[in-house]
Amino acid sequence: MPSRPKMPPKVKPALAKAGQTSSKTPSIQRRSQKKQPAPLTDRLKRLFTSLCAQIDGGHFANAIRTCNKILRLDPSDRDAIRTKLFLLLQTEQYDTAIGLIAEINELCSFERVYALYRLQREEDAAEVLKEIKNNGKEVEQRGAMHLEAQLSYRQGSYESSLDIYSELLETADPSSDEHVDILTNLSASQSHQDFITTTFMQSMSQLPSSIASTLESAPPPVLSQPTSILVSVEEPTKKPEAGETRKKVRTNRVPKGVTPGVSPPPDPERWLKKSERTTYTQGKKRRGVGGGATQGATVGTEGGPVSTGASHGGKAGGKGKGGKKKVVERYGT
Repeated sequence: MPSRPKMPPKVKPALAKAGQTSSKTPSIQRRSQKKQPAPLTDRLKRLFTSLCAQIDGGHFANAIRTCNKILRLDPSDRDAIRTKLFLLLQTEQYDTAIGLIAEINELCSFERVYALYRLQREEDAAEVLKEIKNNGKEVEQRGAMHLEAQLSYRQGSYESSLDIYSELLETADPSSDEHVDILTNLSASQSHQDFITTTFMQSMSQLPSSIASTLESAPPPVLSQPTSILVSVEEPTKKPEAGETRKKVRTNRVPKGVTPGVSPPPDPERWLKKSERTTYTQGKKRRGVGGGATQGATVGTEGGPVSTGASHGGKAGGKGKGGKKKVVERYGT
């Protein structure tokens, strides 16, 4: 038989030459390279887009954080500064708003006087209002008139407040929200002014002369509080002495899964032994005890013993180890 030709040996692929790289090397290099940050303009654009969405959605706290991010990238951005100031006023952070106005060195007189008014610093607010009247813009002056009327109303100058609201009402658009607000504040100022000028005087004239003569010069009455209220207010302020230890009052606990008034009450005999409970009954007797045939001889008709056998478990006849019956027969003589 001719011999089968031998197969040529497998040739291993040649290794890569120096200077050449495999196909997997570029992908590894791309992964190892750090991602370059986006340009500043793109980052600011994304932040301003998020800022507009947060303001439209009413998420002012998140919007303030976005403004801070913008100001870290561009501290001189006017739009971000004005937006942050607006958001601080909206969230009632008036001290922070006043600090921001002082940092930016920008004329924000109306925002400053509004913050001072909300902080109940009436004297400082009145000084800033004078500056706005002298040097402020037309838009700021109208807003300053609203604040001046509110400031006069708070200080009890109802007549001055009434005059300012009457002047604002003449130039307000009847279909605007400003017109509605002016009418509301105007009626409140008018009612207080009427009470001082007419209602109070009418009530005084109806009093007896002996009381009316001493009422205006008498000091204001002091409200007397019940002793029980005073004691309840003073007790928490007392500090326990060094030797005293307060006893903690244990709160009423309800077990898990128990609904008061719905779940059945617990068994009152649950702490007794089972044998001592009223619901305890003895267990049943074993089956087959005393029910089977007894050991002995079976007497036949002739009086002789016929067979004997042991029964276990109530079964007739006994079974041995092999399972076969063993019968013993005896024959008499």
